[in-house]
Amino acid sequence: MKHLNVLKEVFGYDSFRPQQAEIIENVLNGCNGIVIMPTGAGKSLCYQIPAIAMPGMGLVISPLIALMRDQVESLKQAGARAAFLNSSLTPEEASSIKKRARAGELDLLYVAPERAVTEEFLGLLEDCSINEIAIDEAHCVSQWGHDFRPEYLQLQILRERFPKVPVLALTATADETTQNEIRTRLGLSDATLYLGGFDRPNISYAIDLKKNAKTQIKSFLNDESKQHSGIIYCLSRKKVEQTATWLEGEGYRALPYHAGLPPEVRSRNQDLFLNEDGIIMVATIAFGMGIDKPDVRFVVHMDLPKSIESYYQETGRAGRDGLPARAYMIYGLGDLVTHKQMIENGDSSGEQKRVENRKLHSLLGLCETVACRRKALLGYFGEERKENCGNCDTCLTPPEQWHGTREAQMALSCVYRTEQRFGVHYLVDVLLGGDDPRIQKFGHDKLSVYGVGRERDRTEWFSIFRQLIAAGYLTVDIGGYGSLRLSPLSSQILKEGLEIYFRKDPIPQKKRAERGSSSNKKSFQLENEEQEARWQALRKKRMAIAKKQGVPPYVIFHDKTLIEMAIQKPEKESDLLHITGIGEQKLKKYGKEFLDVLNSPTPL
Repeated sequence: MKHLNVLKEVFGYDSFRPQQAEIIENVLNGCNGIVIMPTGAGKSLCYQIPAIAMPGMGLVISPLIALMRDQVESLKQAGARAAFLNSSLTPEEASSIKKRARAGELDLLYVAPERAVTEEFLGLLEDCSINEIAIDEAHCVSQWGHDFRPEYLQLQILRERFPKVPVLALTATADETTQNEIRTRLGLSDATLYLGGFDRPNISYAIDLKKNAKTQIKSFLNDESKQHSGIIYCLSRKKVEQTATWLEGEGYRALPYHAGLPPEVRSRNQDLFLNEDGIIMVATIAFGMGIDKPDVRFVVHMDLPKSIESYYQETGRAGRDGLPARAYMIYGLGDLVTHKQMIENGDSSGEQKRVENRKLHSLLGLCETVACRRKALLGYFGEERKENCGNCDTCLTPPEQWHGTREAQMALSCVYRTEQRFGVHYLVDVLLGGDDPRIQKFGHDKLSVYGVGRERDRTEWFSIFRQLIAAGYLTVDIGGYGSLRLSPLSSQILKEGLEIYFRKDPIPQKKRAERGSSSNKKSFQLENEEQEARWQALRKKRMAIAKKQGVPPYVIFHDKTLIEMAIQKPEKESDLLHITGIGEQKLKKYGKEFLDVLNSPTPL
């Protein structure tokens, strides 16, 4: 079957997205590739279509059981012959799948990296006709990355055992260093690199200074329909559970997820999140990689992530279907100190700690920027954007700046004259002429900087210190209990008279919304009540079918498909084939049921 036929008849799409056709043809010609594409850009089709189009079976290395299960179920719904081998299967089920693989009855077989490198599994592959090897989430090979999985380092054995089989390594997140690691560690020196860009234009980015976290999160959620699914990330397990409990009390359906919960609880909560609408998953970073749910409408960070890579990967779990989605983060100086403590107390080498600190400060720079957030985010990955995006908080409500050279000199001088031994709270007390007993004890009330900053209030001074840290003029000494120290750049302000401008702290999310930012409560492109009624009726039908089959609703049809149905109102089965995401197999399975809903006189 030709790849264009597979695209239309199996997956229900009329045309390829950028670079998909080129990547697929490269695999069909027996060549290796490294694919860096943003989440939602269609990476999966790049290996699924060749596996179906060519004789033999495609092998997919996937890191998580949940991801394998979702992708296999979606493929089966579309009429492809797909299966997975993992620990969730009974011995009888696993034996049946191995038998099908040997008999040539599978188009795709999904396995975890741990299983893929065992002699038993390699022996199975030698009995099969393998037409390609796809390594998903390939950034996990990077020891400098945010999702390092040591098992990925062993996957080069697949290249050694099956040297003539084309290999495709795919990920959404890989800077130049990680790209080189993928090439080296997976034995892909000859692979063609496909850089699909990092932009996710449907995601609106907003970052606020942490003031009252619960008030800020509630204000954000007020702009979301309770039918929408979302993820809220927290740094600690305790905070995850507290936040989930609080949200439940506020009338939201919220579930906790972290590594400390019993496996059966994590599995149950994840299944509920995948299978039902309107659930907020409150989680640590233990949740998310490989989650294939396309209709996550928002991702919130209640604490600073550890790097821009982590932030990009986690926010990228929103809006995989291409429909509007939002990413919102609140952060504070305390988050920075916490991360630095985690880095300092970790088991990493000195070099890796330096890399982690550099990544953390790059993220802090993104938080403090006065420029377009999307420009800054893409710039970090080496992608230049000339125009502002118009879909982030700094574009929608440009932050004000003020000349702060004098205040910067005061702050740095205070750090220097107190011998670089104190944290920001104490330093602000000195500048404001406070009565902390330690000030008199150490004689700091006699310093020239004592009380010199009374023209600014405490909040403004915290902002000044935070921005000086973000810009690299100050460093945080974790060994000194969070004391601030001058950096080599400090002399540019203290001695060379460098002009400094500070941003005024961003206004709260609620006020931004009142200034005219669009609400996410409405159903995207739907234009009238009649379309809205059809959309809700179609969703109800989809949920009923999904529950009957025990699968997530999105493996039946994505939201985008239902929205097209609601708008276009097809009247016969042949019309349905013109709807995105409906191929021959799904038309046979579901065409009549959904047409009945669309043709109902009162679809309510």
